[in-house]
Amino acid sequence: MAKKGNRVQVILECTEHKASGMPGTSRYISTKNKKNTPDRLELKKYNPILKKMTIHKEIK
Repeated sequence: MAKKGNRVQVILECTEHKASGMPGTSRYISTKNKKNTPDRLELKKYNPILKKMTIHKEIK
């Protein structure tokens, strides 16, 4: 029998890269607990195209 969990996979996309208009995109896959964090996740991750740490927000 499978576990019933609240953890779901989410995709994080760079906000600065999207606004800059440069080709390509920086995305990460992570997991979050839906029960503890119902809001959209926002983490600082490394963007290899811009070569710096940027804010990545959860997308649908």
